Amino acid sequence: MATGTTPILDAAAEINAVSLARTDLDPRTLMIARIAALVAVDAPVGSYFMHVGPAVEVGLTADDIEDVLVAVAPIVGTPRLMSSARKIVEAFDLAIQLDSEGDTQ
Repeated sequence: MATGTTPILDAAAEINAVSLARTDLDPRTLMIARIAALVAVDAPVGSYFMHVGPAVEVGLTADDIEDVLVAVAPIVGTPRLMSSARKIVEAFDLAIQLDSEGDTQ
């Protein structure tokens, strides 16, 4: 049986930490690559949500993410592009809601 109070999130964090330790990409380029990969696999909102904080921390803007979507559009196609755009917006909205709830407590 999995251990800890959040075993799935803990495992995801550990996997990400190993990935970060094994790349020489600068943090901004790494986040761009990860967002492009999330689009390519039509990742769920939760996967985008896990990258919102790190993306903001390395200085990615909404315009940067829009540029990523435009860059991968010919590869992933319109349906996946539109699905990903919606999920990215949902992830950012969720992050903003959670942040504002934390401000009131």
